[in-house]
Amino acid sequence: MAGRLSRREIEELKAIFERGNLTAAAAELQEKLESLKSTPLDIAITGETGAGKSSFINAILGLHDDDEGAAKTGVTQTTMEPMAYPHPRLPNVKLWDLPGIGTESFQADKYLNQVKFNNYDFFIIISATRFTSHQTTLAREIHKMGKRFYYVRSKVVYDLNAEKRKKNFNEARTLQEIKEDCIKNLRKAGEASPRVFLLCNWELANYDFQLLQETLENELDDQKRHVFILALPNISAKILEKKKAELQKHISEVALLSCAIGALPVPGLSLVCDVAILVVHMKSYCEAFGLDDESLSRLAEQVDKPVAELKSVIKKGPLASAITKEFVLTVLSRSLCGALMVLEFILNFVPGLGSLAGGGISFVTTRYMLQSFLDEAAEDAQKVLTKALEPKAEESI
Repeated sequence: MAGRLSRREIEELKAIFERGNLTAAAAELQEKLESLKSTPLDIAITGETGAGKSSFINAILGLHDDDEGAAKTGVTQTTMEPMAYPHPRLPNVKLWDLPGIGTESFQADKYLNQVKFNNYDFFIIISATRFTSHQTTLAREIHKMGKRFYYVRSKVVYDLNAEKRKKNFNEARTLQEIKEDCIKNLRKAGEASPRVFLLCNWELANYDFQLLQETLENELDDQKRHVFILALPNISAKILEKKKAELQKHISEVALLSCAIGALPVPGLSLVCDVAILVVHMKSYCEAFGLDDESLSRLAEQVDKPVAELKSVIKKGPLASAITKEFVLTVLSRSLCGALMVLEFILNFVPGLGSLAGGGISFVTTRYMLQSFLDEAAEDAQKVLTKALEPKAEESI
């Protein structure tokens, strides 16, 4: 998979060399990649006081309620004005904790102007009980202003625990009843076709989180979908697979940048740039999968296991902190033969490229290295997740 080029990649390679101005091509590719990395995503979290807005934000960010940078939680009104909480790794992704609606200070009809509604890409409206006219009034105003919104019923684990006392308890039936009750109340309050997602902030991988996540993905544009997926907490194998697929989409673009630089007639420039490009993107892959010291320490605390236990299953590649110029040069020296074998494939199908072999070598080497590293990082991340979810071994007495 790391060695075969698609027809699209071959056509893009030909286009770069046919343009002639390789400096402009490199600048254009760099600008495209930078634009993707800096895409802003602003998510507004609103609802009545005590619904669990702040805890939801912390769960999405992968933080404990008392971690540095976490949203402040409490049973009373703790948010008096919109408060932004940047993602720990992606500062352009921000979750906004908005003031509770329906309180004396904030009425629904004036609320959106007070919280500067134009700042947000979409709204998540949270309730811990039944949805009321406060939420539907707010939703209608959001819709009028051309923004999307989603209803989230939080703290469903409390309802399940209460129902478990009954002899004929059935979890799936209880969840369906909760959802139907929410939908019925929203329709009574004037919502024609409500979509409700059931969640528990402390068990985010369960219930409707995957459905909510997929709904948001489908309704975001390509660039915002990219940063949204990368910002998701690594709580399931499916999320890790989606992150890998999203990162894989852009490997060819990175390799094309390397190609454009490699074809410039400046001695030594190609190697320096290739190494720098590989360091940046390999580190970003590790961080996306939580293969860095900070993420692993946080995960170890959350699952109450030693961080060394989680690190013990990482076999394929290094942590983000170990990815240096020296590391990349060492790996490059080991895989150069493989890269040159792939180069032969390119030269057979792209006429005239042989005279610009420097660009071709840069392309296939960067592409091969990033694809191989991504495969290994994704495999390690799956192992870490499996280890984190394993039941703790019982201590001998």
